Amino acid sequence: MKRIILLSFAAVCFTCAATAQVADSAKRKVELKGAVNFRDLGGYATKDGHHVKWGKVYRSADMSKLTDDDLAILNKLNVAYDVDLRGTEESKNAPDRLNPNTDYILCPAGSDNAGNMLQSLKGTTNGDSVMQTYYSNTTYLADRYKPFFGKLLGMPGDKSLVFHCTAGKDRTGIGAALLLYSLGVPYDTIINDYEASNYYRAAENKKMAGQMVKYMHINEGVANDVLAVKKSYLDATFTAIKAQYGSIDNYLKNQIGLTDKDLKTLKKKFLD
Repeated sequence: MKRIILLSFAAVCFTCAATAQVADSAKRKVELKGAVNFRDLGGYATKDGHHVKWGKVYRSADMSKLTDDDLAILNKLNVAYDVDLRGTEESKNAPDRLNPNTDYILCPAGSDNAGNMLQSLKGTTNGDSVMQTYYSNTTYLADRYKPFFGKLLGMPGDKSLVFHCTAGKDRTGIGAALLLYSLGVPYDTIINDYEASNYYRAAENKKMAGQMVKYMHINEGVANDVLAVKKSYLDATFTAIKAQYGSIDNYLKNQIGLTDKDLKTLKKKFLD
Protein backbone atom coordinates (compact mmCIF):
# COMPACT_ATOMS: atom_id res chain seq x y z
CA MET A 1 0.00 0.00 0.00
CA LYS A 2 2.87 2.37 0.81
CA ARG A 3 4.25 1.89 -2.71
CA ILE A 4 0.86 2.65 -4.26
CA ILE A 5 0.58 5.83 -2.23
CA LEU A 6 4.11 6.85 -3.19
CA LEU A 7 3.45 6.41 -6.91
CA SER A 8 0.18 8.30 -6.69
CA PHE A 9 1.80 11.01 -4.61
CA ALA A 10 4.40 11.61 -7.27
CA ALA A 11 1.72 13.37 -9.26
CA VAL A 12 0.06 15.30 -6.51
CA CYS A 13 3.36 16.87 -5.58
CA PHE A 14 4.31 17.86 -8.92
CA THR A 15 -14.76 23.61 -2.82
CA CYS A 16 -12.52 26.38 -4.69
CA ALA A 17 -13.36 25.23 -8.17
CA ALA A 18 -13.04 27.72 -10.99
CA THR A 19 -16.63 28.71 -11.60
CA ALA A 20 -16.44 29.66 -15.27
CA GLN A 21 -14.32 26.65 -16.19
CA VAL A 22 -16.57 24.21 -14.35
CA ALA A 23 -19.69 25.76 -15.84
CA ASP A 24 -18.77 24.41 -19.28
CA SER A 25 -17.52 21.08 -17.94
CA ALA A 26 -20.14 19.18 -19.96
CA LYS A 27 -18.36 20.38 -23.09
CA ARG A 28 -14.83 20.42 -21.69
CA LYS A 29 -14.68 17.11 -19.82
CA VAL A 30 -14.00 13.92 -21.77
CA GLU A 31 -15.80 11.06 -20.06
CA LEU A 32 -13.39 8.15 -19.75
CA LYS A 33 -13.69 5.06 -17.59
CA GLY A 34 -9.96 4.73 -17.01
CA ALA A 35 -8.80 8.31 -16.46
CA VAL A 36 -9.86 11.36 -14.47
CA ASN A 37 -9.28 15.07 -15.04
CA PHE A 38 -9.19 14.51 -18.81
CA ARG A 39 -10.38 17.77 -20.35
CA ASP A 40 -10.18 20.03 -23.36
CA LEU A 41 -8.11 23.23 -23.14
CA GLY A 42 -10.25 24.82 -25.84
CA GLY A 43 -12.65 27.74 -25.63
CA TYR A 44 -10.65 30.17 -23.53
CA ALA A 45 -10.68 33.79 -24.72
CA THR A 46 -7.39 35.60 -25.29
CA LYS A 47 -6.63 39.21 -24.46
CA ASP A 48 -7.01 40.22 -28.12
CA GLY A 49 -10.37 38.54 -28.68
CA HIS A 50 -9.40 35.16 -30.11
CA HIS A 51 -10.31 31.79 -28.58
CA VAL A 52 -8.31 28.63 -28.04
CA LYS A 53 -9.49 26.01 -30.51
CA TRP A 54 -11.56 23.14 -29.20
CA GLY A 55 -10.42 19.59 -29.77
CA LYS A 56 -6.71 20.25 -30.25
CA VAL A 57 -5.04 20.01 -26.83
CA TYR A 58 -6.17 17.95 -23.86
CA ARG A 59 -4.85 17.64 -20.31
CA SER A 60 -5.25 14.56 -18.14
CA ALA A 61 -4.22 12.54 -15.13
CA ASP A 62 -2.78 8.99 -15.28
CA MET A 63 -3.52 7.18 -18.54
CA SER A 64 -2.39 3.67 -17.65
CA LYS A 65 -5.88 2.33 -17.03
CA LEU A 66 -7.64 3.36 -20.23
CA THR A 67 -10.18 0.84 -21.46
CA ASP A 68 -10.78 -0.26 -25.04
CA ASP A 69 -13.78 2.08 -25.12
CA ASP A 70 -11.58 4.93 -23.86
CA LEU A 71 -9.06 4.29 -26.61
CA ALA A 72 -11.87 4.37 -29.16
CA ILE A 73 -12.89 7.80 -27.83
CA LEU A 74 -9.31 9.07 -28.09
CA ASN A 75 -9.18 7.78 -31.64
CA LYS A 76 -12.31 9.74 -32.51
CA LEU A 77 -10.72 12.82 -30.95
CA ASN A 78 -7.68 12.32 -33.21
CA VAL A 79 -5.36 12.13 -30.21
CA ALA A 80 -2.11 11.13 -31.90
CA TYR A 81 0.41 12.72 -29.51
CA ASP A 82 0.99 11.91 -25.85
CA VAL A 83 3.36 14.00 -23.71
CA ASP A 84 3.98 12.19 -20.41
CA LEU A 85 5.30 14.50 -17.67
CA ARG A 86 5.80 11.76 -15.09
CA GLY A 87 9.09 10.44 -13.76
CA THR A 88 10.84 7.33 -15.02
CA GLU A 89 9.63 5.13 -12.15
CA GLU A 90 6.05 6.41 -12.41
CA SER A 91 5.89 5.67 -16.11
CA LYS A 92 7.64 2.31 -15.72
CA ASN A 93 5.23 1.11 -13.05
CA ALA A 94 2.10 2.43 -14.80
CA PRO A 95 2.81 2.75 -18.54
CA ASP A 96 0.33 4.67 -20.64
CA ARG A 97 -2.18 2.60 -22.56
CA LEU A 98 -2.20 4.05 -26.06
CA ASN A 99 -3.64 3.53 -29.49
CA PRO A 100 -1.22 2.11 -32.08
CA ASN A 101 1.10 4.68 -33.71
CA THR A 102 0.60 7.28 -30.98
CA ASP A 103 3.61 9.60 -30.83
CA TYR A 104 4.68 9.20 -27.19
CA ILE A 105 7.36 11.13 -25.33
CA LEU A 106 8.39 10.98 -21.67
CA CYS A 107 9.54 14.23 -20.05
CA PRO A 108 10.75 13.14 -16.59
CA ALA A 109 12.90 16.13 -15.63
CA GLY A 110 12.57 16.82 -11.91
CA SER A 111 10.00 14.11 -11.31
CA ASP A 112 12.06 11.34 -9.74
CA ASN A 113 12.28 12.68 -6.18
CA ALA A 114 8.69 12.18 -5.01
CA GLY A 115 9.83 9.86 -2.23
CA ASN A 116 11.89 12.59 -0.63
CA MET A 117 8.98 14.97 -0.82
CA LEU A 118 6.62 12.45 0.73
CA GLN A 119 8.97 11.98 3.66
CA SER A 120 9.09 15.75 4.18
CA LEU A 121 5.34 15.74 4.85
CA LYS A 122 5.66 13.58 7.94
CA GLY A 123 5.57 15.71 11.04
CA THR A 124 4.76 18.94 9.24
CA THR A 125 1.50 20.82 9.71
CA ASN A 126 1.94 23.23 6.80
CA GLY A 127 1.21 21.60 3.47
CA ASP A 128 0.91 24.96 1.75
CA SER A 129 4.54 25.72 2.54
CA VAL A 130 5.67 22.40 1.04
CA MET A 131 3.68 23.01 -2.13
CA GLN A 132 4.82 26.61 -2.56
CA THR A 133 8.42 25.48 -2.20
CA TYR A 134 7.82 22.85 -4.88
CA TYR A 135 6.16 25.31 -7.24
CA SER A 136 8.91 27.90 -6.70
CA ASN A 137 11.60 25.52 -7.97
CA THR A 138 12.18 26.39 -11.62
CA THR A 139 15.28 24.18 -12.00
CA TYR A 140 13.66 21.52 -14.15
CA LEU A 141 10.91 23.44 -15.91
CA ALA A 142 12.71 24.13 -19.16
CA ASP A 143 13.87 20.53 -19.61
CA ARG A 144 10.38 19.31 -18.78
CA TYR A 145 8.39 21.61 -21.07
CA LYS A 146 10.67 22.21 -24.05
CA PRO A 147 9.69 18.84 -25.58
CA PHE A 148 6.03 19.62 -24.88
CA PHE A 149 6.16 22.84 -26.90
CA GLY A 150 8.21 21.06 -29.55
CA LYS A 151 5.44 18.52 -30.10
CA LEU A 152 2.82 21.27 -30.22
CA LEU A 153 4.78 23.16 -32.86
CA GLY A 154 5.31 20.06 -35.01
CA MET A 155 1.86 18.53 -34.67
CA PRO A 156 -0.16 18.31 -37.92
CA GLY A 157 -3.31 20.40 -38.05
CA ASP A 158 -5.62 17.40 -38.25
CA LYS A 159 -4.27 15.78 -35.07
CA SER A 160 -4.58 16.51 -31.37
CA LEU A 161 -2.34 16.09 -28.33
CA VAL A 162 -2.78 15.09 -24.70
CA PHE A 163 -0.30 15.91 -21.95
CA HIS A 164 -0.49 14.50 -18.45
CA CYS A 165 1.22 13.47 -15.23
CA THR A 166 -0.32 11.20 -12.57
CA ALA A 167 -2.89 13.47 -10.94
CA GLY A 168 -2.99 15.91 -13.84
CA LYS A 169 -2.78 18.93 -11.57
CA ASP A 170 0.76 20.07 -10.73
CA ARG A 171 3.17 19.30 -13.56
CA THR A 172 0.24 19.27 -15.96
CA GLY A 173 -1.13 22.46 -14.39
CA ILE A 174 2.13 24.34 -14.90
CA GLY A 175 2.35 23.08 -18.48
CA ALA A 176 -1.20 24.21 -19.20
CA ALA A 177 -0.46 27.61 -17.66
CA LEU A 178 2.63 28.16 -19.79
CA LEU A 179 0.81 27.10 -22.96
CA LEU A 180 -2.23 29.28 -22.29
CA TYR A 181 0.04 32.22 -21.45
CA SER A 182 1.94 31.76 -24.72
CA LEU A 183 -1.38 31.95 -26.56
CA GLY A 184 -2.33 35.22 -24.88
CA VAL A 185 -4.92 33.93 -22.39
CA PRO A 186 -5.31 36.26 -19.36
CA TYR A 187 -3.82 35.09 -16.07
CA ASP A 188 -7.20 35.04 -14.31
CA THR A 189 -8.43 32.53 -16.89
CA ILE A 190 -5.25 30.50 -16.53
CA ILE A 191 -5.88 30.32 -12.79
CA ASN A 192 -9.48 29.22 -13.42
CA ASP A 193 -8.30 26.34 -15.56
CA TYR A 194 -5.69 25.41 -12.97
CA GLU A 195 -8.07 25.49 -9.99
CA ALA A 196 -10.64 23.39 -11.82
CA SER A 197 -8.62 20.27 -10.95
CA ASN A 198 -10.19 20.54 -7.49
CA TYR A 199 -13.55 19.95 -9.14
CA TYR A 200 -12.49 17.20 -11.54
CA ARG A 201 -10.44 15.38 -8.90
CA ALA A 202 -12.76 15.77 -5.90
CA ALA A 203 -13.50 12.07 -5.41
CA GLU A 204 -9.92 10.98 -6.08
CA ASN A 205 -8.52 13.57 -3.68
CA LYS A 206 -10.83 12.44 -0.87
CA LYS A 207 -9.79 8.82 -1.35
CA MET A 208 -6.10 9.64 -1.56
CA ALA A 209 -6.18 11.87 1.53
CA GLY A 210 -7.64 9.02 3.55
CA GLN A 211 -4.87 6.69 2.42
CA MET A 212 -2.14 9.20 3.25
CA VAL A 213 -3.53 9.69 6.76
CA LYS A 214 -4.10 6.00 7.43
CA TYR A 215 -1.00 4.43 5.95
CA MET A 216 1.58 7.22 5.97
CA HIS A 217 0.44 8.98 9.17
CA ILE A 218 0.41 12.35 7.45
CA ASN A 219 -1.58 15.18 9.02
CA GLU A 220 -5.05 15.32 7.43
CA GLY A 221 -4.81 19.06 6.74
CA VAL A 222 -1.42 18.60 5.09
CA ALA A 223 -2.78 15.76 2.95
CA ASN A 224 -5.66 17.94 1.80
CA ASP A 225 -3.29 20.83 1.03
CA VAL A 226 -0.92 18.82 -1.17
CA LEU A 227 -3.75 17.08 -2.99
CA ALA A 228 -5.43 20.38 -3.81
CA VAL A 229 -4.51 23.11 -6.23
CA LYS A 230 -4.51 26.69 -4.98
CA LYS A 231 -3.90 30.00 -6.69
CA SER A 232 -0.96 30.64 -4.37
CA TYR A 233 0.79 27.55 -5.71
CA LEU A 234 0.75 28.59 -9.36
CA ASP A 235 1.46 32.17 -8.29
CA ALA A 236 4.67 30.84 -6.74
CA THR A 237 5.83 29.45 -10.09
CA PHE A 238 5.08 32.64 -12.01
CA THR A 239 6.65 34.80 -9.29
CA ALA A 240 9.82 32.69 -9.28
CA ILE A 241 10.09 32.82 -13.08
CA LYS A 242 9.69 36.60 -13.10
CA ALA A 243 12.24 37.03 -10.31
CA GLN A 244 14.85 34.93 -12.15
CA TYR A 245 14.17 35.82 -15.77
CA GLY A 246 12.45 39.21 -15.67
CA SER A 247 9.15 38.10 -17.21
CA ILE A 248 7.25 35.06 -18.41
CA ASP A 249 7.83 36.23 -21.97
CA ASN A 250 11.60 36.25 -21.42
CA TYR A 251 11.39 32.79 -19.93
CA LEU A 252 9.45 31.37 -22.86
CA LYS A 253 11.92 32.93 -25.27
CA ASN A 254 15.25 32.30 -23.56
CA GLN A 255 14.63 29.10 -21.56
CA ILE A 256 11.88 27.26 -23.44
CA GLY A 257 13.36 28.51 -26.69
CA LEU A 258 10.23 29.90 -28.33
CA THR A 259 11.09 32.41 -31.04
CA ASP A 260 8.71 35.11 -32.24
CA LYS A 261 8.02 32.87 -35.21
CA ASP A 262 7.24 29.95 -32.89
CA LEU A 263 4.78 32.03 -30.90
CA LYS A 264 3.05 33.13 -34.09
CA THR A 265 2.89 29.50 -35.21
CA LEU A 266 1.35 28.41 -31.90
CA LYS A 267 -1.29 31.12 -32.14
CA LYS A 268 -2.07 30.31 -35.75
CA LYS A 269 -2.42 26.60 -34.98
CA PHE A 270 -4.35 26.80 -31.72
CA LEU A 271 -6.45 29.99 -31.88
CA ASP A 272 -9.62 30.84 -33.77
